[in-house]
Amino acid sequence: MGMHVGNTSSSGEPEVMMEINTTPLIDVMLVLLVMLIITIPIQLHSVNLEMPVGAPPTSLIKPEKIQIDIDEQSVVYWQGLPVNAQELDEKMKAVAPQQPQPEVHIRPNKASQYAVFANVLSSSKRLGTAVARWTMPPCRSRITRSSAPWARASMRAARSAASPTGWRSF
Repeated sequence: MGMHVGNTSSSGEPEVMMEINTTPLIDVMLVLLVMLIITIPIQLHSVNLEMPVGAPPTSLIKPEKIQIDIDEQSVVYWQGLPVNAQELDEKMKAVAPQQPQPEVHIRPNKASQYAVFANVLSSSKRLGTAVARWTMPPCRSRITRSSAPWARASMRAARSAASPTGWRSF
């Protein structure tokens, strides 16, 4: 095995070869291939699990639903009856140890004070009653054809940018 230097020029210096020597590259690739072949069977081992078949059993006992409403004057209602802070705490203390624990649904009005809503949430957490969900009524104050000048200008700009089919063209 010898190294091919190439033709020598008239000045006596060997010519530079522009080809890459691929022998070391092939050697490295073969080593990596052998390592891959050796390690693949190790990764294919699996653990057999016996999974349950069918649907999980359903709970026959449905939890009670407790509705707490807060109106626009920030009055708190427990199941439709107005209550003050002490009565609310007493009722939450009464339902906290029940099993299954009732679902508490809080529905504040958008005009109610946030402090009242925060107090209801904090007292619920403090007394151990889990709040299942709280919902806000849908907002009906969308700006569609408002008398506000900025809204009219933005609607005009949107209409002018829209194509005849109603889609915006870019």
